[in-house]
Amino acid sequence: MRARLAVVTSVAVALVALGVLGAAYVVIRYELVRQLDLQLKQQATLIVQESQGPNSRFGMGTLYGECTWLAAPACAQTVGADPAAPGQHGLVLPVTGATRRVAAGTLGAYYSDITLDGRKLRMFTTRVKDGRALQVAVRSDTVDEGVKQAGLLLGAVGGAGVLLAAGLGYFASRTSLRPVTRLTATAERIAATRDPAHRIELAPYEERRQDEITRLADSFNTMLGELEEAVAAQRRLVADASHELRTPLTALRTNAELLARADRLTPERRERAAAALGRQLREVTGMVGDLIELARDEEPQQLVEPVRLDALVERVVADARGHWPAAVFTVDVTVTGTAAVVPGVPARLARLLSNLLDNAAKFSPPGGAVEVRLARTDSGLDLTVRDHGPGIAPEDLPYVFDRFYRSRQARALPGSGLGLAMARQIARAHGAGLTAGTARTGGALFRLRFPAG
Repeated sequence: MRARLAVVTSVAVALVALGVLGAAYVVIRYELVRQLDLQLKQQATLIVQESQGPNSRFGMGTLYGECTWLAAPACAQTVGADPAAPGQHGLVLPVTGATRRVAAGTLGAYYSDITLDGRKLRMFTTRVKDGRALQVAVRSDTVDEGVKQAGLLLGAVGGAGVLLAAGLGYFASRTSLRPVTRLTATAERIAATRDPAHRIELAPYEERRQDEITRLADSFNTMLGELEEAVAAQRRLVADASHELRTPLTALRTNAELLARADRLTPERRERAAAALGRQLREVTGMVGDLIELARDEEPQQLVEPVRLDALVERVVADARGHWPAAVFTVDVTVTGTAAVVPGVPARLARLLSNLLDNAAKFSPPGGAVEVRLARTDSGLDLTVRDHGPGIAPEDLPYVFDRFYRSRQARALPGSGLGLAMARQIARAHGAGLTAGTARTGGALFRLRFPAG
């Protein structure tokens, strides 16, 4: 990439330089020829003025200057319109039909390039009185030599410019692509070490520059930071899952070993071991299912459909009453029908609400109320779930949605610490916000907010 950028930059600068030099060559040549044409025109004017004096010998075929060897600044001759007229013999400058037409007045004055005695001349032909044409010629080889020298000089300058452009292009490519070089090196180190903690280090002047390459380096560093966090979160998830699964798996093995020696157990102990084994299997199965759903971290888009939150709340609360008979669930729905519709996956939203209700019922005292309220606010639909338990301690509040996090009050209660983490993940997947707090009169308060559509 560096070589391509250097070549492209060098070629672009070289083309611009050569274009400017070519234009300069054309302008110099044009100006030199124009000056020569002005000189010819001035000579013709002087000759005409001299011919109008009292001692003028301005006749047909008159020669002015040493035209054979061009010793004079210019040589001139007069030509008539009729080739048979007197004085048309011994003319030095070439006479063409165009010259006769100028003398006759049917053609305007013109310039032409001619060769005489092996020398290049520039000739001006114009009409004078009495039906004659005046031809004035001067040597043009000096102009050609000047144009040639200018071309050689501009060519040398162009060659030096091309070399300078190549050097500057290579320097510019190295300077501009230095962050990309470091980006490549960082990517190679990460591929070799599988450690996303590496970053692209930018010099102070590169950070101040803030061009596309610098922004690419910043974006790559940001991506590496996100990747590092994702890897760390994955490692924490694996470590936490391993830790949480160790206890129930140990209990499963113990009960399985007991049942393997069932002939030595009393019927009561055998029944207790079987019940414990079934309970632990359900617990492990639920935990594994929760881990799979958390690892998926997205909702199947093909299953998204309009969901009526009011009907969903009523159904989920009815199921919760059967699971938690000791808790008293109350529902307050102030928005119904199409006003309570949100896009989502019904089963996933039901799981979110079920997790919130299970958490509230688990921390509620026997006979305690769990209040569920659905209302519309200026910012959208708000669903709140409140219990009347001990509430959330301030030191636990920042971590209630972390995977496997369990407060001191929850460690003696059943659960894996994944319910609230899954609830927040489902909420985010549906574009909703889930927050936790403590109600003014005590108890935990969870608020699920769907933005206004």
